[in-house]
Amino acid sequence: MSEVPLETLLEATLFSAGRSMNMNELSEQLGYDDEEITEAMTNLQATVKRRRGGGLQVVEIGGKWAMEVKPIIANHLPKETKSELAPKLLKAAALIAYHQPMPQSRLVELLGQRAYDHIRELAQAGLIGRRRDGNTRRLTTTRRFSEMFGCPHTDRKKVKAWFREMVVSSGMLDGMESKLALRDETDSDGGTQTILELGEDE
Repeated sequence: MSEVPLETLLEATLFSAGRSMNMNELSEQLGYDDEEITEAMTNLQATVKRRRGGGLQVVEIGGKWAMEVKPIIANHLPKETKSELAPKLLKAAALIAYHQPMPQSRLVELLGQRAYDHIRELAQAGLIGRRRDGNTRRLTTTRRFSEMFGCPHTDRKKVKAWFREMVVSSGMLDGMESKLALRDETDSDGGTQTILELGEDE
């Protein structure tokens, strides 16, 4: 029997694992050195990206690799196949990702007192971080958030930019069922910035 290409082994390993894996795990499990794994993983990422009509992507998130459903496809999957947040938490998570580092007090202004429960649940799920800043807390996304939403970054500035791009370009708002909307607002310097806000609940 012919030898299975390393790219094929990596694809099967990531798919079977159903989670992100670092270079050491892949190297130990497959018996290849880090350089070989890195080269093959880069090739695999390009191969999967070129597949016409493919629903999966290979992403590197904070030094870990994962095979995930493309975000633009995930919105069309049957609910039974998705591990998703409750709409009430998705609203809060989206606002935090879009405006991070977001003052907790600002989220409370948008969502009311229920925001405290949402923040606690998101933190318990490992999706956001809370850092004390004066009389409030600054809310930011975590690696787990990036993994759940298929974001290839963990740096909060890059996550923020990626999330904004997804919201504007891919119709992510339509799939959230979260009454989120975009509007333009003039800042203190006279410039215009796009704001993600919460509409009224039905």
